[in-house]
Amino acid sequence: MPVPQNMRAAVLAQAGEIRLGERPVPVPAADEVLVRVTAVGVCGSDVHFYHEGRLGDWVVDEPLVLGHESGGVIVAVGSGVDPTRIGERVSVEPQHPSPSSAETLRGDYNLDPQMRFYAVPGTDGAFQEYVTIQGHFAHRVPDSVSDHAAALLEPLSVAIAAGRKAGFAVGSRVLVTGAGPVGLAVAQVARAAGAAEVIMTDISPARREAALRFGATSALDPVAEADAVAGAAVDAFVDASGAGAAVRAGIDALRPAGRAVLVGMGLAEPLPVTRIQNNELVVTGVFRYANTWPTAVALAADGRVDLDAMVTGTYGLADVRAALESTTAPGTIKSVVEPQR
Repeated sequence: MPVPQNMRAAVLAQAGEIRLGERPVPVPAADEVLVRVTAVGVCGSDVHFYHEGRLGDWVVDEPLVLGHESGGVIVAVGSGVDPTRIGERVSVEPQHPSPSSAETLRGDYNLDPQMRFYAVPGTDGAFQEYVTIQGHFAHRVPDSVSDHAAALLEPLSVAIAAGRKAGFAVGSRVLVTGAGPVGLAVAQVARAAGAAEVIMTDISPARREAALRFGATSALDPVAEADAVAGAAVDAFVDASGAGAAVRAGIDALRPAGRAVLVGMGLAEPLPVTRIQNNELVVTGVFRYANTWPTAVALAADGRVDLDAMVTGTYGLADVRAALESTTAPGTIKSVVEPQR
């Protein structure tokens, strides 16, 4: 299929306003590939940018294409990329770190302060028909991985990064707070790593029910069953909610020398330093991911993680606004935009 000169793109013009327009198809640089986008997951960060025009210190001050969870097919390559890759189905790792930063050179390329990341102000994302990415960040996926799952390898990578820091292992007892898409992915990663028990908490009955379908051995109401959470004595705790009360409850639920990993954003409350010190707890954060895609592909390809079952709605490129607003609808887990529709 020939590559057109122009493409459609859903552009965030300002908070609350998405415009469908036309722009030139990007030309891949020497080390890049051009990907025809087949699926893009809607992330909470996209929703924040859409509703508020900002996320933390990032402010949308010029038109921006949202969407960073994407997959598709390579349709063209730069001069430095093997042309036999054309036609390859891929999942896009949506970042472009500096190759010479101290962070990249020591393997922590996700922490590069000069990072260009899809759908963060200054770098367009994937709610458009074509994107470019460096060839090594276009990860081949087998036919057993669907287009939707190829896109959702991105949030799965967040879960894998969290699981590595939490030390998931055979026999682990794990607490996950927040049963949204990332929390559900964390639960599945924990079970794939051999966790014997995965406790999930969420204030939503529907999300607690979903947790039981996606790897949780029990799902608790963090308010009504607060005592059960506090007495859990788990080996590892992962917060996927960003809620201060959830973080505090999770730290209280750790056994001595346990590990807490904070994934959710927005925490403004102080941490219980005395408890952390007296129990020698390890508390750390996760900022995106590094070197996770091979593991993500393997988990999805052999069925140890079910990403397709998390998709609760699909939308065409003209319906990006509806996709962004769908995230608050009852029963929604993950909405997916299909840019070729």
